[in-house]
Amino acid sequence: MARASASVTRMTTPEAREGHGGIHAIEVAKAHGVTTMFTLSGAHVFPIYDGAVKSDPPVTIIDVRHEPSAVFAAEATGKLTRNPGLAVLTAGPGVTNGVSPIAQAHFSGSPLVVVGGRAPAGRWGTGSLQELDQPPIVASITKVATTAHLVDDISPVLDHAFTQAGSSHRGPAFVDIPMDQFFSNATVAHPPQGT
Repeated sequence: MARASASVTRMTTPEAREGHGGIHAIEVAKAHGVTTMFTLSGAHVFPIYDGAVKSDPPVTIIDVRHEPSAVFAAEATGKLTRNPGLAVLTAGPGVTNGVSPIAQAHFSGSPLVVVGGRAPAGRWGTGSLQELDQPPIVASITKVATTAHLVDDISPVLDHAFTQAGSSHRGPAFVDIPMDQFFSNATVAHPPQGT
């Protein structure tokens, strides 16, 4: 009996892990049942690819030729499994190219999380590459549209996005992460896998 009690405690207690923002993002995605991410490779989101291939087991990365294909594929995964699908888009045109399939997920009630790259927080306001405030663009067609401003925010903000995307009435959620924070390291508590 004590053994069962200990295992319940372990499953409900968040575990602290050290790593860059991509590792934290993947840990949250896996805790919500994600086994595959759909993407078009971009420098603003490289850490999430590193987190995917280094996780155990690895998260499969399907790299497509155009961002809408990534979001449509993740939306289809969410629709079929009823667990949020994951699309990862680089900053600027990567995110704006995903707006139509995000709208499709909104109108069909498909659970979907889109992670977008964002210009570095430390250079915001200086005209850095792809500097665009993206959440307002998708706010009207998502359940959540926000920015994880610090590496410490990635885990709780993504956990909230996945939870909202998968809860009634299911639909898309969007989180963008500044490039410098995605590459930063921190020790962060994660939700237990399989929650």
